Amino acid sequence: MNYKTINGRAEDRFIEKKSEFIGYLKHTETEAEALDFIAEIRAMHRKATHNCYAYILRENNLSRHSDDGEPGGTAGVPIYEVLRKEGLIDVTCVVTRYFGGILLGAGGLVRAYTKGAKMACDAAEKLDMRTAAKLILTLEYTYYGKIGKILTDHDVRTESEDFGADVVITLYIAVENEQSFTKELTDVCGGCISVKKETEMEYNFSKSDEI
Repeated sequence: MNYKTINGRAEDRFIEKKSEFIGYLKHTETEAEALDFIAEIRAMHRKATHNCYAYILRENNLSRHSDDGEPGGTAGVPIYEVLRKEGLIDVTCVVTRYFGGILLGAGGLVRAYTKGAKMACDAAEKLDMRTAAKLILTLEYTYYGKIGKILTDHDVRTESEDFGADVVITLYIAVENEQSFTKELTDVCGGCISVKKETEMEYNFSKSDEI
């Protein structure tokens, strides 16, 4: 399964007509983790007027949201919509509000909770997770310069390159591209390349090559 999530947690805050809004976002993979995070934020902000939240999980395709006392549909749903539009899964977002004495109205609340969730998302490190094949390529130096375009075209992530008797490249590629990638390498190298599949795993394709 290919999906987007975040690494760790993030937060940001702003003031709207004297009310303080604090957006929190955390990577959570189970409902228990989501509820623990919500409880943590509530405990941190016991004196807050509201701690509204939403979460979207791969586990059982579960999603929940809460207005936590705000008028119906003005907090939990806007937070959820931000997560959905950002394409994030396995995340929990809590937006805390300290009331500043000035009413915002339904439209103002929707905009404020949307902004709180979006700011938290913008502050987070995004992860582009895909099911990937870990491949080990072994080839002669003659063919090393010929495969660069293929590596770029197929959006691989290179872990290492070792230059010994032959060139040995360890890389990750999305499984749906593995077959065509292997065929192109074999064609370009005239069959003079070994492509060994070591394993399949979830891999973050948002990070740059590490070499």
